[in-house]
Amino acid sequence: MRRSDTHRPLLATLKGARQAVPPMWLMRQAGRYLPEYRALREAKGGFLAMAMDPAAACEITMQPIRRFGFDGAILFSDILTVPMALGQQLWFETGEGPRLAPPLADAAAIDALQPGAPDTLDPVYAAVRNIVAILPDEVTMLGFAGSPWTVATYMIAGQGSRTHDAARRLAYRDPAAMQRLVDRIVGVTIDYLARQHEAGVEAVQLFDSWSGSLSPEQFERWVIAPNKAIVGGLRARCPELVIIGFPKGAGAKLADYAEQVGVDAVGVDETIAPEWAARELPAGMPVQGNLDPLALIAGGDALARAVDRILTAFAGRPHVFNLGHGILPDTPIAHVEALIVQVRGAA
Repeated sequence: MRRSDTHRPLLATLKGARQAVPPMWLMRQAGRYLPEYRALREAKGGFLAMAMDPAAACEITMQPIRRFGFDGAILFSDILTVPMALGQQLWFETGEGPRLAPPLADAAAIDALQPGAPDTLDPVYAAVRNIVAILPDEVTMLGFAGSPWTVATYMIAGQGSRTHDAARRLAYRDPAAMQRLVDRIVGVTIDYLARQHEAGVEAVQLFDSWSGSLSPEQFERWVIAPNKAIVGGLRARCPELVIIGFPKGAGAKLADYAEQVGVDAVGVDETIAPEWAARELPAGMPVQGNLDPLALIAGGDALARAVDRILTAFAGRPHVFNLGHGILPDTPIAHVEALIVQVRGAA
């Protein structure tokens, strides 16, 4: 069910319209820096319990909208819902992060993986419907999924990794097995994002959080090619859906990603000079980013200077103001409020 066609600055920007004041949302804008989030998490008993509870996921998604009035509401969920749909068990160890079983260490494990129940991800779509029912008309509803390489790194190791060695070794040792896994992730991701759109999502972001761990040749195969396949599948099924690509750590390869994958907009992480991105990315392509989350924690003059540099660099193209990665748990709320004042007062 689509919402009424009112003006939404974020959605308009992602479609290529430059705004006098760039619209804003922040990656992980619903999270542990908010006292209302911490209170609900304590009551619910953990992250996954909240993410797979449509009422809780709706409440958490709305918390930063009520508090800050951001232009985009991003669904509260996790990139590792797709492995659940593919048949892996997912849980979170306190203080240690996600665990997935069985780890897909070789071709036999990949080929033995059996799909989860058809309704595994139904709570996600229910959460989207709940959010859209109460979301202010001017706020864009954002969904997301992890990109295949990033999701595969968790599925292969059975947990997070600093270097992603297990996935990188498998990609070199048995590229055919890696391709089979990536292809399965692509197929589920297309369906997952299409069903988010059918529930009310207007734009989606593809998070390739670990794309920076790959060599240029491997980046072509495991980042550009599968994300391009997802975009193509979504274009065929959901022609109205707006797609943001975010290959964190891509560096100079970001230009190739932007030119080849077919996304509507590209996210820029904090390691990339905004002047370079403004100059090298395709003309007219909307960009999103790229404030360092640590500058937001620092606040004061450091924050003001960083924000001003980004606004100046991207003044000539459609720009969504965001962080270069997710907001950190020790971020002061007052600094977020100061950021909003500076960005919205830029005009």
